[in-house]
Amino acid sequence: METPGSQSSLHRANLERVVRAVRLAGSLTQAEIARTTGLSAATVSNIVRELKEGGTVEVTPTSAGGRRARSVSLSGDAGIVIGVDFGHTHLRVAVGNLAHQVLAEESEPLDVDASAAQGFDRAEELVNRLIAATGVDRTKIAGVGLGVPGPIDVESGQLGSTAILPGWTGARPAEELRGRLGVPVHVDNDANLGALGELVWGSGKGVRDLAYIKVSSGVGAGLVIDGKIYRGPGGTAGEIGHITLDESGPVCRCGNRGCLETFAAARYVLPLLQSSHGTDLTMEGVVRLARDGDPGCRRVIADVGRHIGSGVANLCNLLNPSRVVLGGDLAEAGELVLGPIRESVGRYAIPSAARQLSVLPGALGGRAEVLGALALALSEMGDSTLLDGSVSGAFPAATPAFT
Repeated sequence: METPGSQSSLHRANLERVVRAVRLAGSLTQAEIARTTGLSAATVSNIVRELKEGGTVEVTPTSAGGRRARSVSLSGDAGIVIGVDFGHTHLRVAVGNLAHQVLAEESEPLDVDASAAQGFDRAEELVNRLIAATGVDRTKIAGVGLGVPGPIDVESGQLGSTAILPGWTGARPAEELRGRLGVPVHVDNDANLGALGELVWGSGKGVRDLAYIKVSSGVGAGLVIDGKIYRGPGGTAGEIGHITLDESGPVCRCGNRGCLETFAAARYVLPLLQSSHGTDLTMEGVVRLARDGDPGCRRVIADVGRHIGSGVANLCNLLNPSRVVLGGDLAEAGELVLGPIRESVGRYAIPSAARQLSVLPGALGGRAEVLGALALALSEMGDSTLLDGSVSGAFPAATPAFT
């Protein structure tokens, strides 16, 4: 038995620190591990050698700053994680390993708003299909990350707003999926997972403070403060879509008037163009037409950008993030929407906060949330399971796909 403060307990703690750093980053050089953990280069070298001999990590030659280095990542057969992303109109599932490689990924259309039971049935079916397709051992599953398009009540695990997903009233998503799959499930809203995905692999990589703005049928934000997702005590932080822009504006689904969502979300924006462009128009179509020069679509996207910029300015004044990442279909509009966002930020934000802010499109597109779900599962699993061999065995090699 290890005694607290003993040499063996200290060694165990250092092993877990190194494993955790590598697990969260995907791969690190030994010098980066030393900087991340605060351990000496000699200690890191010894620990990496021990972990490699035990089959926990893999070490490959690389370069850093023009000098030879060794890249350390978790072994490809150390375990797997699963990401499940429920959007309002789609279901996407990915299976990945602990080395941040995607083994399989699939998406299908789904009216998530209609029925929670139907959504869970489809998710269970798709997860089982991908596991069978990859041939992985189910005992190797370390956890599941689950994203839903609404706030999650931290205490109860229930969706916090029946107005957003009326068909999910009373549903406890993590509990439901855990009962079906028999493995740990960790749940968060889709904006938070989008932020986590972009933070680990996308446009937020390398920053400690950012906001991920997702614009689709609603408007939400995932907030990263000091490198961690900020959820608030009740799990509802980041509901930027319900910042009031006009007290006399349209009635929002939340019951208030003039929320940002009523000026930016697809359900409110698309009707503005129906008389001139027809009723089958989607936000993706609006973006495509705008990029092709359609004046009406360009005007609508610019207006949406200015309204989003007003909300971003409020975030800047309150939280002073260094980066804002725009996700969802709207991000494909590029400077047609990013320019107006920056214009509003420059007008309404404190000058010092506006100067420090960069506004970028998401790099992961529609995959941001499901990759964020994988990252959530990776972040929540314990390192002791890797060191004790609780998640072990062999399964097929993967093709790197997170970049």
